Amino acid sequence: MPDFIAKASNLDLIIYGFIPILAGAFIFIIHSYIKGLKDSPREIWILFSSKLIEYAAYGAMNMTFVLFLSKDINPPLSDMSAGSFIAAWSIIITMTTMLVGSICDAIGIKKTLLIGTATLLFGRFFMPHTDNIIVASLLGFVPMAFGTAIMGPVLSVGIKKFTTKEGTTLGFGLFYTMMNVGWATGAWIFDEARSSFGEYAGTTVPIFGHLSTYQLIFLIGFLLTIPTFILVLLMRDGVAMTEKGVVVTKAEKTGKKAIETVKTAVHDTFTILSQVVKEKAFWRFIFMLGVLVFVRLTFYHFHYTFPKYGIRVLGQGVKIGHIYGVLNPTIIIFLVPFVAALTKKVKSYKMMVIGTFLSAFSVFIATFPSEMWSGLIDSWVGELVYIKFLGITGERIPEIMGLVVFVILFTIGEAFWSPRLMQFTAEIAPKGKEGTYIALSYLPYFGAKFIVGPLSGWLVHRYTPTDMAGNPLPSYPEHYMVWIWIGGMAIITPLGLVIFRKLFKKSEQEQEALNAETK
Repeated sequence: MPDFIAKASNLDLIIYGFIPILAGAFIFIIHSYIKGLKDSPREIWILFSSKLIEYAAYGAMNMTFVLFLSKDINPPLSDMSAGSFIAAWSIIITMTTMLVGSICDAIGIKKTLLIGTATLLFGRFFMPHTDNIIVASLLGFVPMAFGTAIMGPVLSVGIKKFTTKEGTTLGFGLFYTMMNVGWATGAWIFDEARSSFGEYAGTTVPIFGHLSTYQLIFLIGFLLTIPTFILVLLMRDGVAMTEKGVVVTKAEKTGKKAIETVKTAVHDTFTILSQVVKEKAFWRFIFMLGVLVFVRLTFYHFHYTFPKYGIRVLGQGVKIGHIYGVLNPTIIIFLVPFVAALTKKVKSYKMMVIGTFLSAFSVFIATFPSEMWSGLIDSWVGELVYIKFLGITGERIPEIMGLVVFVILFTIGEAFWSPRLMQFTAEIAPKGKEGTYIALSYLPYFGAKFIVGPLSGWLVHRYTPTDMAGNPLPSYPEHYMVWIWIGGMAIITPLGLVIFRKLFKKSEQEQEALNAETK
C-alpha cells in the first residue's frame, strides 16, 4: 500500500476519490459546449479566454476595493464614505453599460474590446501607485468603471455574433461557466495574496517598490489584463458566424461612422424611451423587476460588505474569499446545468419563487447562535471546512460554519432563480421592443445602488466598528444584525412574488399566448 494512502484519513480518501469525479464532470461539461461550437471562428475562443482572465482580475480586485479605501488611502475613508464611494463607482458602471451597445454597433467588436481593455490597463496601472483618493479616482476608478462596463456587454454581443442560431445557447452556457471559473480564480488570488503577504504588510516588488497587500492584488489585476489585451489584438475585424459558415467582411473606416451612429443611437434611444415610459406595460415590467431586485442586492453585500465584515469578525488572514467567492461559483458551475435539465418544463415564475425563498431564508442562517454549530465543528464536516477548505489549523471560529452553510444554501437557491430571472426578463419584454426593455431592466438595480452602497458602509460601521486607529475590536456581539438587515431586504423578493403572483402569472400567460400566435 502506498505510504500516502496508509497515512490518509477516511476524509482524505473520500476527497481523493471525489476530486476525479468532479474533474471528470467539469471536463464533460466543457467538452459538451466545445463540441457544439467546434465550427465557430477562433474569435469566440478568444472571447471565452479573455472572459476567464478578466473575471479573475476583476474578482480579485473587486473584493479589495473597500478594504483599500479604508486602509491604504491617506487619510483613510470611513466605512460609510467607502460604501458611498463604491456605490457611485458601481452606478457609473451601470450607466455606461446601458450606452455601450451603440458604440459596439458603430465600430465593431474588436475595436470596442480594445478600447475597453486599454482603459482597464490604464486604470489598473495607477491603482498600485497611489494612496491619494483624487488620483485613485480620476486615474484608477473612473477608467476602470468605463472599461468594466464596456467589456461585459460586448462579450455577450460577440458570442451571439460568433455562433449560429442553434449554437447561441451553448455559447452563453460556456460563457457563464468561464465567468464563474474566473470569479473563483479571482477570489483564490485575493485570499492567497492576503495569506502570503499578511492582511496589511505587503512586500517589495522590483520596479514598483513596496506595495501593501491590497496594492499587490491590484498589481496582479493589472498583469492579468496584459494577456487579455494581447488576445483581443489577435481577433479579426468583420467576422461573423452564419448558418453557411464563417464570413469575414472588409472592415469599413469607422471614424465618422462611429460618431454619426452613436449620435443617431442616442437620439433614437431618447425617442423610444419617451414613448416607452408612457406605456402601462413598461411600468408593470419595471415594477416586477423592482420586486426581484431585493434578493439580487445580496450579491452586492457579498462583494462589498462581506470583506470588511469577514476580516473584523473572523480575523485577519481568514480566507473570506473562499467562503463566498470560491464556494459559490464552484457550486454554480456544476449545479446550474443539472437544475436546468431537471426543470426545463417548469415555468420561470415557479422556479423564481422556490429559488428566491431558499436564497433569502438562507441569509438568516448567518444569524444563528454559534452554539448551533458545536456538533459540526469537531466532526468530519468541520475538518472538511476548516482544515481542507480554509486551511485553518488553529481556533475553529463557529461563525465560519454558519456562513459556509448559508452560502451553500443560498447558491442552491440561486441555481433555481438566477438563470430564470434572465429568461423571464427577456420573455415578458414586448415583441419588437426587447432591446429597449432589456436595456431599461437595469433601472431598478441602478436605483437601488443609491441606497445599498451607503447602507453597506453603515452596517459594518454600526455592527462591526473599528477603534480610533482603524483596528478591529476584540469582539462584535451584534455582528449578526448585519445579516438581519440583508436577509430582511432579500425576503421582500419571494414575498413580493407571492403577493403579486397574479401580475407575474398574467405576464407569463400573455407571453405564452403571443408565442402560440406566432407559431
